Amino acid sequence: MYSIQERIGASRTDPNGILKLSEAANMIQDCSLFWLESEPSFQDFITANNLGLLITSRQIDIVRLPMYKEKVTVQTRVYDIKSFVGYRNTIMTDENNEPCILTWSTGVLLRLNSNRVARFPQEEAAKIIIDQKADMPYLDRKITCCVDEGKALPAIPVRRSDIDSYNHMNNAKYLEVSLELIPEDFPVKRVRIEYRSSAKPGDLLHPIIISKDEKQYIILTDANKSPYTITEFS
Repeated sequence: MYSIQERIGASRTDPNGILKLSEAANMIQDCSLFWLESEPSFQDFITANNLGLLITSRQIDIVRLPMYKEKVTVQTRVYDIKSFVGYRNTIMTDENNEPCILTWSTGVLLRLNSNRVARFPQEEAAKIIIDQKADMPYLDRKITCCVDEGKALPAIPVRRSDIDSYNHMNNAKYLEVSLELIPEDFPVKRVRIEYRSSAKPGDLLHPIIISKDEKQYIILTDANKSPYTITEFS
C-alpha cells in the first residue's frame, strides 16, 4: 500500500473550482507509479531487466470530485497478480476519509527494448504485498463496441507534451482528449478505459464517437481504424 497527500490547486480545477477529471487521473497515475517505492525489491527487478509498467485497463467511479483547496489522500494497493497481469485499486479520499474516486486497473510488465509483454516471475510476485480488494463494482475490463457504429471526427495530432518517459502517449492524455469530444453537459459518473496500443510522437488520433444506451463511447484509432483506446463514459 502506498499513499500520498495532495491539496487541490487552481491549475487542476475547472471554472467552477472543481477538480478536473483528467487531473484526477494524473494524480491517480502518479500515486500508482510512486507505489514502486514501497516495493524496493520489485523496483530493482524491473530496473535491472529494463522493464516498464504498462496499464491495460482502468475503471474510474466518481463519488464526487473535490473542490479547490481541499486536501485529499490518494492510495494505491495491489490486490492480485495472475501470470502476466497485475490488479490494483487506487482510491482518492477527502479529509474525512470519505471516498471521492474509486478505481481499479490492470497492468502488465513491458520489455522496453522490444515492447513485448513479460510474465511476472513467481518469485518476484511473491515478494509484493497483496492488500485487500476495495469494495466497489468491478465491470469487465473489455469494452464491447464497434467502430463502424460511430461518427468519425477530425484527426488529432499527438503533441510533444503528451509523451511520457516510455516515449508513448501518457495514459491520462487519452482521457483528456476523449473528455473534450463528449457533450459538455454529459454527467460523467463512471469511466472505463481499455488500452489497446500506444500512440507515439507524430501519430494522429482518429476519434470515433458513439452514443448509445445513455452512454458515450470515444474510440481513438490509427488511420486503419485500429484502436489505441476505447473509453466508455456513463
